[in-house]
Amino acid sequence: MAESLINGYFRDNYQSFSAGTKPSKVNPYAIKSMAEIGIDISKNTSKYVDVFKNESFDILITVCDNAKESCPVYFGKAVKYHWPFYDPAEAVGTEEEILKVFRDVRNEIFEKLKKEL
Repeated sequence: MAESLINGYFRDNYQSFSAGTKPSKVNPYAIKSMAEIGIDISKNTSKYVDVFKNESFDILITVCDNAKESCPVYFGKAVKYHWPFYDPAEAVGTEEEILKVFRDVRNEIFEKLKKEL
């Protein structure tokens, strides 16, 4: 969600790439919560961080605690930030309760991006 928020709302100044330490499929709740604000991530793919190991980045932002703990150190001179958002993929409950968690985290990420970028 963070990648698409940056590329959707801050693309004049930033280009974002997303990868994970445990990639899987893009969560359907993430797809739905982003579609609600006009961003289609249904074609996005989940990538492992190794696909970027030979790339150079200015900024590296980890957004979940498990990513901070297991993020590789090979991103060189990138300025590193950790924004400890709750991982919405861990949410449990009814479909509406889980979707609410995704919406809340999406909104928290967007507010943080507006403040920091």
